[in-house]
Amino acid sequence: MIDLRRVPDLWRRCDVTVRDLPLALLLLIGSLLPGLQGLGTTIGDMPGRPYDALAVVAVALQSLPLAGRRRWPVAGLALVALGFAIDQLSGYHAFAGTALPIALISAGAHVERHRYLVAGLFAAAWVPLAVAIDRPGTGDGPEDYAAFLVVLAFTWGIGSWLRSTRIAEAERRRHVAAATRAAERTRIARELHDVVTHHVTAMVVQAEAARYLTAAPDRLDETLSAVTDTGRRAITDLRHLLDLLNPDHGTEDRTPSAGDLTTLVDQTRRAGQPVEFTREGEPAESGGSAELTTYRVVQEALTNALKYAHGSRTVVHVRYGQREISVEVSNDGSGSRTASPGGSGRGLAGLGERVAALGGEFGADPRPGGGFAVRARIPAGNPS
Repeated sequence: MIDLRRVPDLWRRCDVTVRDLPLALLLLIGSLLPGLQGLGTTIGDMPGRPYDALAVVAVALQSLPLAGRRRWPVAGLALVALGFAIDQLSGYHAFAGTALPIALISAGAHVERHRYLVAGLFAAAWVPLAVAIDRPGTGDGPEDYAAFLVVLAFTWGIGSWLRSTRIAEAERRRHVAAATRAAERTRIARELHDVVTHHVTAMVVQAEAARYLTAAPDRLDETLSAVTDTGRRAITDLRHLLDLLNPDHGTEDRTPSAGDLTTLVDQTRRAGQPVEFTREGEPAESGGSAELTTYRVVQEALTNALKYAHGSRTVVHVRYGQREISVEVSNDGSGSRTASPGGSGRGLAGLGERVAALGGEFGADPRPGGGFAVRARIPAGNPS
């Protein structure tokens, strides 16, 4: 059995000639019905005549080419115009004459090359037809034929308007797609920066410390184990990020939890940074973007502390409120700069963008008494 719910989708997948064919057949059948014969467009005062074989040809020429009005708009318009000329000159005045404005609208909407030439040739072809149709004493003057030409030009203009609207919509979609790609590239770059910079900085600091622990095998082994653990965590995080970038992968984005913050702080401590971590309140069951942004703020602030104030006292304070999460990470600046590469400023700028996207506030400034402080207020739903 055919699922009726799939019929519209199957219809949209059909070729345009198939989708346009019903209108062509409707005009063809309707024009051949006895009750509709002679009720079409009448120009001039040509005497009417009953349908014959030529009338069927004229009706077919006017109606059937509409099936290809979007795929072959110029050929369709030419055939419809030919059938219309036969119809008017022979006096059939078939109902299929209404196909002419439809063909004109389609041509105005879908002709891409030599548009003005096509429109000019069609207008020029109207002159000999009007002369052939005009009969002395009928009461139709040049202004009547000119008015009909204006109506035809108006229908072409409707098609041109539809074409410009379609082009504008396609351009808008291209801009949206380009902006989406740019935003996705920015998000990927930000995630890679946050993940790689923190882990690599920690590994550099730990490796530097290992140089001076050759006389203390226990501490050297502990430091090298920390380097190994940090490298493994970096690989895990990178694999998770690459899985998310793979469209065929079904992995959902994992939002860091409060437990991940504790692990992050412990990792920083093992890199030789004294960190005091306090947390107030309880995070929401579904923190989403706010929880991830909180984690990234703490991660970037600790990374900068390792790079620019290694060994200085660092305080991390996270407070979960009913409507927002407050984060403050500060150091007293008493430590030393590590041998890790200098920063590009992308990390703090990216944090500001993350927080601003959620409608929060972000600040990163030197402290009056020395050191540096990173503060963020991140809106989050956490009902009591």
